[in-house]
Amino acid sequence: MNDDLYAETPDVSNSGQLEPGMRVLVMASVPAERDAILRGLRGASRFDVRVAGVGPAAAAASTAKALAAAKYGLVVSAGIGGGFAGRAEVGSLVVASEIVAADLGAQTPEGFLSLDELGFGSTRVRVDADLLTRVTEALRAAGLPVNVGPVLTVSTVTGKTATASERAARVPGATAEAMEGYGVAIAALDHGLPILEIRAISNPVGPRDRAAWRIGEALEALEAASSILLEVLR
Repeated sequence: MNDDLYAETPDVSNSGQLEPGMRVLVMASVPAERDAILRGLRGASRFDVRVAGVGPAAAAASTAKALAAAKYGLVVSAGIGGGFAGRAEVGSLVVASEIVAADLGAQTPEGFLSLDELGFGSTRVRVDADLLTRVTEALRAAGLPVNVGPVLTVSTVTGKTATASERAARVPGATAEAMEGYGVAIAALDHGLPILEIRAISNPVGPRDRAAWRIGEALEALEAASSILLEVLR
């Protein structure tokens, strides 16, 4: 692994100029997400859509394996996720401005300390601003509801109001929560590739309530977003 990953907050801001006709690796956590993405992409050969597995470790390993086997110009972590109240409603889309490992650190009597605060590395990967703007504007031009902000990667999904509030306060502007983005991002960064994360919101972040989940609606939004990626990432 590249030692530079631990030097400072990872930054891919110089990676916004994408090669024409580049191949794009898209990592989804489960087959249902993969299938929705494939429907949106309509068989476009430049997009390689794979199942990463659930959680940051599985996602990092699967992404690294794919990147070692073929050449790509961009990596996308895509799927469904939870939206923070007031920031991303069920059925909307979120494009990450940065990807944050929200529970990577240590608990102390004074509260949570991130990996950054412990001095052991960084929990944040910034997304290239130009790439973020291009994708977000294209989604909005298509009439899709889109929010932009930090997307949190967690190993344990938030299930309490207090936890949701604490995480939202610790990462100002936190918009969505999922389980794979940071793992995918670290693998991409290690190969010098730009990263995007796109989430379709299936449920609010907070108390676990399966009756409130709208997975079908979120998968439809993910499919719609994927069709726009086909146009904007030429």
